Amino acid sequence: MAASTDSTVDRRNTAPPAPRTPDLARALETVVPDSLLARTDPALFGRTVLQLAQGWATHPSEVGRAASAFAAVSARIGAAATGRALRGLAGGDTTEAPDGETPMPLTKDGRFKDTTWTENPAFWALRQEYLALVSFFDDLVGAAGLEPDSDERARMLMGLVGSVVSPSNLLPTNPAALKRAFETGGASVVAGLRNVLDDVATNNGRPRQVDASNLRVGKELAATPGKVVYRNRLMELVQFDAQTDEVHEIPLLCSPPWINKYYVMDLAPERSLVEWAVQHGHTVFMISYRDPDSSMASTSFEDYLNFGDAEALDVVCRITGSDKVNLMGLCLGGLMAALLTARCAARDDDRINSLTLLNTMLDYSEVGPVSSFVSPEIVERLERSMQETGYLPAESMATTFDLLRANDLIFNYIGPNWLEGKAPPAFDILAWNADSTRMPAAMHASYLRHFYLENELARGVLELEGEPISLKAIHADTFIVAAENDHIAPWRTSFTSTELIGGDVTFVLSTAGHIAGVVNPPSPKAKHWVGTVGATGADAPGPDAWRARSTEVKGSWWESWAEWIGERAGGMRTPPPTGSDEYPVLGEAPGDYVRGNA
Repeated sequence: MAASTDSTVDRRNTAPPAPRTPDLARALETVVPDSLLARTDPALFGRTVLQLAQGWATHPSEVGRAASAFAAVSARIGAAATGRALRGLAGGDTTEAPDGETPMPLTKDGRFKDTTWTENPAFWALRQEYLALVSFFDDLVGAAGLEPDSDERARMLMGLVGSVVSPSNLLPTNPAALKRAFETGGASVVAGLRNVLDDVATNNGRPRQVDASNLRVGKELAATPGKVVYRNRLMELVQFDAQTDEVHEIPLLCSPPWINKYYVMDLAPERSLVEWAVQHGHTVFMISYRDPDSSMASTSFEDYLNFGDAEALDVVCRITGSDKVNLMGLCLGGLMAALLTARCAARDDDRINSLTLLNTMLDYSEVGPVSSFVSPEIVERLERSMQETGYLPAESMATTFDLLRANDLIFNYIGPNWLEGKAPPAFDILAWNADSTRMPAAMHASYLRHFYLENELARGVLELEGEPISLKAIHADTFIVAAENDHIAPWRTSFTSTELIGGDVTFVLSTAGHIAGVVNPPSPKAKHWVGTVGATGADAPGPDAWRARSTEVKGSWWESWAEWIGERAGGMRTPPPTGSDEYPVLGEAPGDYVRGNA
């Protein structure tokens, strides 16, 4: 973002490259023990701060230009605020400004939803100054002339600084908090302080996102009736009870991500993709991964394939008697589902009848904001850190994802929780998001290296246990869903899967983000875009060309998928038994592993 819409230009990366002077940040790190760096600065933010300082010292003229542009915009904001105030004194409208009187463009931001930020000239000016300051921070990063990977990390870091200094974080400059303090006679301030102390003591000092006290797993969440029919050291397999008199012949196996609990796919009644599939006549099975501990330190990526999806496929076929299974995977579970489908195809194993991938990346060449947290050095530091415990702590990954959307997932709650003294909302998605899991050291390191760093699958050089894996071997019909605001699996990156997979591919673009794009029950506001992808190679359309020619469909993608999978699920039959003599029922869904009872 430029510092002004009309008088300045975007200075992103316009500073001349830094001369080859010694990297002071790296030099200082040589005197700090590796183990300490791995624990205290796994994301290289400390190095980034030093690199910024060195870059600013090297390019003083660029820093001066950025400061001059910020001063010019600040002067315009002051003049515009004075004009608004004078119109208000004359009885005019302070919210309507002449063209060009709003130096910084306003975007939707939950921190500034109170109308005072627009109606009051002083608070309007305060918000404008804040936006100008955030833009100035961005210009300062450009002035440092950093290398591309350091530049991206620096922009994220300065974006966090900008979030910290927001006027919405302070009681005197937060109009909603001031109003509530007046209305409650100060009781809201006391309640807010109590929330702060509680979050410092129990939530790592971050404002709590959700009140999950009445969102219980097996009750309000993960509530679709079913049974655990199989368990090994890595996963439980849940078979959901039939809810129709007849079901399709071909069962559906769901492969969830192991980075969180499976029930994002079975979130809550009427918001559950599993419930939707069961009610449309599918016999649905779900993998539920165990939350790893130090005893699983050596559990490998291949173990997740062999003892997760592959073993689940065997059990589903034996319980139902079907020689075909439709496979659905979400995020990392989608990656695993694609790997299993490719391996089966290479072995002339045709049990996988169709493949559905939800918000899944198979090509890691453009991973979006996550790239700031994945580099060879960061992975090395993570590996050293994980050696001490045998796993990546759940809060480590949760913090990473929160930082990717810090305004929405952290700072958006400071005003309501800490300044207004309100309780956080009871929201099912946020309750699930807070229920994160650890990851085994060996598996996580392997995943980051072979996929994020080396992109071996998309390059066609991946081997698992010495066996080459080629996505072109997949000839099962594939249904791919992406979300247009997904910051974890960017939709254009997900689209490249259409060129990697053999066979007929239907690509669907949903609204919302990584999770809300999946938890997408039918509603009057729902819409999506759908289109087939037939051409490959040079004739394949890019994501934007595909979208231009795709069909916009009113309604949830669930409905389009139900029609698509219904055509690939065989005829109708009486529901198969739950479990079998070989695989007797072990307990009620959602099972022990999802509750942390390993």
